[in-house]
Formats: sequence, C-alpha cells, structure tokens
Amino acid sequence: MGEILALVEARLLAALGEPEARAAVTFLGTDRIEVLRFADRDVVRYATLGMSAQPMADPTAALADPVKGPRAELVLSVRAGLADTDKLLRPLAVLAATPQVEGLIVAPGASLDLGEPLWPGAPFSSVLVAESGGLVEDLELDEPMEPVQFLPLLPMTHNEAAWKRVRGAQELQERWLSHGTDLRDPLRGSVALD
Repeated sequence: MGEILALVEARLLAALGEPEARAAVTFLGTDRIEVLRFADRDVVRYATLGMSAQPMADPTAALADPVKGPRAELVLSVRAGLADTDKLLRPLAVLAATPQVEGLIVAPGASLDLGEPLWPGAPFSSVLVAESGGLVEDLELDEPMEPVQFLPLLPMTHNEAAWKRVRGAQELQERWLSHGTDLRDPLRGSVALD
C-alpha cells in the first residue's frame, strides 16, 4: 500500500509540481486520505492521495479482491482567488473515501454528491467524474493490478446534476462545451439547459 502511494505521489508531483499545502483526513473505518494543494499561476489544483491504496470493489461481489480492481485518485481545478476553495479539502477527502465507505466504484461519467456546498457559498454540491489521462497520466502498476487513474472532477450546479441524471454525462459535457462554460470558475452559474 505504501509503495503504491509513493508512486502515486511521485506521479502527481511530476505532473503538478511541489504542493503548497497538504491536509490529511481519516474517517472511521477507512484509510487515511490526504489532499494536496498545487498552485499554477491563476489555477489551484487539489488532488487526493490515498484513495488508490486499495482497489475499488464491485459492491455486488461477495468478497473484495485485495489486488485486482480499478484504482483512482481525484483532481479538482479551480481559478484562484475568486472563492474560499481551500475549504473543500475535507469534502474532497469525503468523495475520495466513498469507495471504502459506500462500496462503490468511482468511474468516468459518474456523479458524486455531497449534499452540501463543496466550499462555503459554492453553487455546487456535486461533481461529474471526467475521463483520466489529461492533466495527470494514468500510473501503470505491476500485473495483475490495474493502473491508477487520476480522475478530474467537474463541479455541477443542482440543475446541471438533475439534467445529467436525465440526459447523461456526455450530453452535459457537450452542453458545457457548446456554451464555452469555464468549468474552473468557482462562481459560475448553471449552463443554459433546455
């Protein structure tokens, strides 16, 4: 477990530089989750470290496989200085602990809902999990372990989350793209939905 997390941290640092800050959160019955904060000019990136220590298990499986299964960490990027986004460290750790706590697999296209704002005053309480491989490349591990994916999180307003449940992740992403939505804007409103 420690060896995997050391490789994951090295991959994050190679892609994003040295973290400005880090915080650790431990929830009852779960492994420790760290959240690292990286500043890149006008963008702040938050990445989890610890979610990938164990593979995510199929909730319908009788026994969780300790080796096989998808592994992931979460990355959220926002524009700096517009909102108090540093308060999202704990909520991000909560999302990263979801596979251990709720026994689910976090994969691209999924929605994760906190039920409360991501940070004080945020218009978002949920996120859309996007495809990996962009900002931070997947980390290959020795067989039979699956690679660690670094999954970007895209904050969704309440209306966008409801629209996504009906229309699907692909249509919501196309809507954002066609309207030129700045998904890093921590103060943005909902995209036009019709």
